[in-house]
Formats: sequence, C-alpha cells, structure tokens
Amino acid sequence: MDDSEPEYRQEPGAAQYGNFPNYYSFHPPETRISLLPPGLLLELLRRHGGVQETLLALDVGCNTGELSLALYNHLVQPEGCVVTKTNVHFMCCDIDPDLITRAQAANPFPDDITFSALDITDASSSGTLYNFLDRFGQSSFHIGFCMSITMWIHLNHGDNGLVEFLNRLKTLCDYLLIEPQPWKCYRSAARRLRKLGRQDFDHFHTLSICGDMEKEITKIMIKDGSSELIHRFGKTSWDRSLLLFKIRKTSDLSV
Repeated sequence: MDDSEPEYRQEPGAAQYGNFPNYYSFHPPETRISLLPPGLLLELLRRHGGVQETLLALDVGCNTGELSLALYNHLVQPEGCVVTKTNVHFMCCDIDPDLITRAQAANPFPDDITFSALDITDASSSGTLYNFLDRFGQSSFHIGFCMSITMWIHLNHGDNGLVEFLNRLKTLCDYLLIEPQPWKCYRSAARRLRKLGRQDFDHFHTLSICGDMEKEITKIMIKDGSSELIHRFGKTSWDRSLLLFKIRKTSDLSV
C-alpha cells in the first residue's frame, strides 16, 4: 500500500498483521485477476508438469476470502477460455479467526474451498495443512498463493522470519504465486500503526532485507537453486508484481 491509499477504517491494532476487516473494498480481487490472462496460469502449470487430475491450492493470508474465491473461479473456468479444470480444491488460511468466520459464512463452495484460522508461521499449523493434503493422497499443494502477505511476516517476524516463511512454503507447494509489497508499503504500515497509538513493529528499524523487495524476495526464493522464477504477470495499479515460481524439490536438486 502506498501513501496515496485511503486509511483503513478498523479497530486499533488490527493493522499489525494486515488483517484489515474491509480489505477488499479497497483492493478488489479483480485487480489481481485482471493480470492473469485467461488460461495462462493453468497453461504454465501444465507446461512445467504442474497440472494433475486434482489441483490443490493453498492461499495464505486469505482475509475474508474474496480473492480466494476469484482465484478458484479463475482456475476452474478462466473467463472466455475453453480450458477448464473442474477438480480444484483450496485450503485458505488466515491468522484472524473473525475474518475466517466471515469467509466461511460467505463460502459458496464449501466442498471445494476450506477456510481455516491458523498462523502459518507456527509449526503447529502443519497438522491442519497435511491433514488436508492427506484427504487427496498428496504430499504438497500444486500451487500456493501468497498475495501481499510477505511484508506482514517480515515486519512481525524479522528477516529470519521472512526467510523461514518462504522456505516453509517451498516445502509445502510445487509452485508459488507471490505478490510482494514494495518497501514504501512498509513505511506506510509503520506510520498507520503509530497513528493508531500502537507501538511500532518490533523489527521495522532493524531489517537488513530492504529496498527493492521484489528483487529481495526473488533472491530468497531462488537461493541455492531451490526454485526458479518462471513468469512475471505484470504489476497491479498499486505497484505490486505477481511472480510465479516453480519449486525444485530435493529429488530434483540431486539430479
């Protein structure tokens, strides 16, 4: 979020984890979906061996679920495209149980989209994620979505927390679509927290990973050949790129 964006109307402190209750009234899902040409995401996954009979997706930091639903619909039936993928299942998680309750209440596809309140930075969340995968006989999600989440992980858990978060997603997913927030968003988030009378983010003034966050996120992702950037989908109107990475598993790295 940049300095020109309107302030979120919320209870004090909610901004600390990015769990804005009215987030999609400011950033409607269409702004991301419009960057994904019909069928291209499925085609990229297919081209790189990532489309299975059943497609499992993980959406981290799903808020109230509007973007999760839009991504689900985009994969099931891309607008204006004959390519379809009818057997798609989403696991969507957020740290805020109130947002998840709202997502569950408005979920039109409860058999295909699961909303769960969990903190993915907490190791105890693994049980929920792997139980979901076990239902389909899979050991990883075919694709993970990390949409404007990296900054909140970074501000609340520091440099090491960001690296650990991305490395954990590499173990959970075969592909990752990441939307990093630019550095100016960090300054805006810290300013909003101070305006709410809250203490500043613990790690904001000590972060050594800073500056060009698209470049920094990519460096973390591709370190030691652990993944490769296979497509950039362009930038949103608020200057955020959508980056698709293919994760190289341990067996691949040994070849």
